Amino acid sequence: MKLYLIFLLCLVFPESGLSQNAGGMISRPKDKSSTHNTKIKKENKNSNKVIFDFASDFVDGLSKVELNGKWGLIDTTGCMAISCKYEDVSSYISEGLIHAKLKGKWGYINKKGDVVIPFKYESATGFSEGIACVKLNGKYGYINKNEDIIIPFKYESADGFSENIASVKQNGKYGYINKNGDVVTPFKYDAIGCRSEGLSGVRVNWQWGYIDDYGREVIPFIHNDPTYYAFNEGVACICRNGKWGYINKKGEVVIPCKYVNADSFSDGVAWAQISHDNSDWVIIDKTGREVIAKYGIRNPFSEGLASVCSKNKYGFIDKTGHVVIPFTYDDARPFQEGLARIIINHKYGFVDKTGRVVIPCQYENAKSFSEGFAAVKLGSKWGFIDKTGKPLLLKN
Repeated sequence: MKLYLIFLLCLVFPESGLSQNAGGMISRPKDKSSTHNTKIKKENKNSNKVIFDFASDFVDGLSKVELNGKWGLIDTTGCMAISCKYEDVSSYISEGLIHAKLKGKWGYINKKGDVVIPFKYESATGFSEGIACVKLNGKYGYINKNEDIIIPFKYESADGFSENIASVKQNGKYGYINKNGDVVTPFKYDAIGCRSEGLSGVRVNWQWGYIDDYGREVIPFIHNDPTYYAFNEGVACICRNGKWGYINKKGEVVIPCKYVNADSFSDGVAWAQISHDNSDWVIIDKTGREVIAKYGIRNPFSEGLASVCSKNKYGFIDKTGHVVIPFTYDDARPFQEGLARIIINHKYGFVDKTGRVVIPCQYENAKSFSEGFAAVKLGSKWGFIDKTGKPLLLKN
């Protein structure tokens, strides 16, 4: 209880919404009549705590936060960039605009919270290359920042533009279009995977191949497992006849399909399973060299280390399989920004790469560090801490 009270007293709660002006400075909104902000002020007039119902990682200086069932954005300086008054809000700013949901519809606001595009769409994506994908009357199309219709509403599903093309679905099949709405690849695919490193997975009759940013089929349909893996660090997992291996962007097999299971590459290495024994895993590099590491439960390598489980306790190993941090934790997650989340007795804390507990295990939940801060939960509420454990204070 003492710890909980200290946490609450250290965190500052907003008495009114703050917003960002065009010059990037933080200012109070001119409209002080917001019923939501008034409610917050009344409920907290004797309080100075920042306590949210939920908080997410920081992305490009912003974190999506929830308060009383409404969503907004806080920045890394402790200013409420967008007050908590929306039913949903994007966790990032795309080309100067934020898509948000109000009264069941999506629209776009700027950094000051001004409505730029009205709340009338059934769904919306962020702007990319000057265009956003939105849904109206059950169909998807594309608009610009002036809300001009660039590509008509005629698709069953659609994604945002990247490198001048976007994937869309029509008559049950997927294809790619350009910004003029011209068909780049025919509507013949059963599914399209996410684009990564200039290539996208496409599926026909449960066979996966890859196409480039121009819609050309550059890697044939050689992967015959329902699970799709995007390219990561120049290679992708594929499955042939029930065995897993890896190909490069030319479609060349660089590690033979001989594994029972395999993970994507991360930090220069990957996990691969050599038999049906759940603990029979190895660490492989891109030459196929193997290091025995018999851990049935493991996480991807990050910053040179991976958390693994042995006898129901977690520790960390390096890429040679050497135990760097002993198996003392109930759970452990990958390192991010030099610190890793750990759990002891159902409480979350953080350790550094020497195994030193930097932030004690005192939180009900925690997220990994991002842009210098981690979202943490104490009791039923969320706040933010820096890498010393100091709370992020909201500026008045």
